[in-house]
Amino acid sequence: MIQARNITITIDRDMKTVVEDFSFTVPKGKKAALIGEEGNGKSTLLKWLYDPALVESYATVTGDASIDGTAGYLAQELTEAEKHMSVSAYLDAHCETRSPKALSRAMQTVGLPFALTSSDRTMGTLSGGERVKLALAALLVNDCDVLLLDEPSNDLDLDTLHWLETFIATVKKTVLFISHDEVLLGRTADMVLHLELVRRKTIPRAVAANIPYAEYMQRREAAFSHQAQIAQFEQKAFRQKKERYLAIYNAVDHAQATVSRQDPSTGRLLKKKMHTVTSIGRRLEKEQEALTEAPEAEWAILPKWLGGEVKNGKTVLEYGPAPLTAGDRLLAESVQFRISGPERVCIVGRNGCGKTTLLKILKDEIAKRGYRTFYMPQTYADVLPLDSLPVEYLAPDGDKESVTEARIFLGSMKYTTDEMSHPIRALSGGQQAKLLLLKAILDRVDVLILDEPTRNLSPLSAPAVRTLLNGFRGAILMVTHDRLLIEQAATRVLLLSESGLAPYTSAE
Repeated sequence: MIQARNITITIDRDMKTVVEDFSFTVPKGKKAALIGEEGNGKSTLLKWLYDPALVESYATVTGDASIDGTAGYLAQELTEAEKHMSVSAYLDAHCETRSPKALSRAMQTVGLPFALTSSDRTMGTLSGGERVKLALAALLVNDCDVLLLDEPSNDLDLDTLHWLETFIATVKKTVLFISHDEVLLGRTADMVLHLELVRRKTIPRAVAANIPYAEYMQRREAAFSHQAQIAQFEQKAFRQKKERYLAIYNAVDHAQATVSRQDPSTGRLLKKKMHTVTSIGRRLEKEQEALTEAPEAEWAILPKWLGGEVKNGKTVLEYGPAPLTAGDRLLAESVQFRISGPERVCIVGRNGCGKTTLLKILKDEIAKRGYRTFYMPQTYADVLPLDSLPVEYLAPDGDKESVTEARIFLGSMKYTTDEMSHPIRALSGGQQAKLLLLKAILDRVDVLILDEPTRNLSPLSAPAVRTLLNGFRGAILMVTHDRLLIEQAATRVLLLSESGLAPYTSAE
């Protein structure tokens, strides 16, 4: 069980409070999802629950918490030192015991061969799935009662995602985890902790809901819809009432201005009437303050595409057959690929099979054909000018019209004035992802080439991105393990294996 009382988190860099006076309890055995947009304090809260020293360098946290039993923490990424450790050395550093029996049982639970425990392979050379499984095995060896998992679903292929869902759902431990995978959240989370920043990211709001994730999102959407309807009805009625008031006020005011001095009796009557009308105005002001407010949500509203189109059936690229290699390593014997407008083709496959390598090759081939292309890599620093401001990136020419357009679009995606005035490197991964998508919109591209486009987006923003991609009239070539993105946006899914590309059919 996890108990937290009156937690307040302030980020020291800009003294911004992201969580305020938040209390919650995660009962024993619950699988609680910690959700919210990037930069709202999710990872900080998870680290602080495990060890307050992990956040001392950048955040101030007040309040207190207790964990019933021992806690194990899975970080979002390996440290640089851990990447260079051998598997054996990593286990030595993270396991309280190297009991062969306990280690064998843990490796069997996570589906890894026991021989890997004595391997000299470095952690950095393992696939994303192998790294996550090995880290979880270490927590199992330590017999942790509570698992704190920060983005365990990142960098996992579809098969490993299925495994992780089963692990979280069935492990007999309390689990508090962060994930951007909506399918995983829907299948595993029976409780939700939701961190938000509303009113242009100035007011923290936190909710603890002891219900499954899917039910939480349904109730939230229904509540927002109901509140919006009430607010709209009340605002309409208030506007009509105020219009009637203004009509009376203007009539009395006009009569006062035109009444003759020779008619003091009418003047006194009008003055008395204006006093009554003014009282009505003050009552209306108080009434306006009590009106139901329109609901505030943190998710972005992505703008529509400004241009870019590939006519139906027009060939964008025909490639191969050709082998796929990385250095001296043969990844696939023969790859043959064709895409035409306005297809949305998704390539899937196990980690390390060469999806990103193939995507880069196809990107260069498409560019040779003269199409306006936009490439979104997994590592945003490969294409983003990190020291530039967001507006400078979106409007490099700096003309007034382009700058204004860029600011309007950034505002629609919930960028604050502060975020627009800070260099891109200071933005969260989610904000950088949205910035790249905005660039594609403003550049009016014909072809999108996307490598895991939703990997840094919260489950609250990802639906808007799926809607955006569905509305694109050009061609899309993407690599993703986002199952809802595949289901809702892809018109064709291909599996990359050692033999090449073939149609993919989900085993689910």
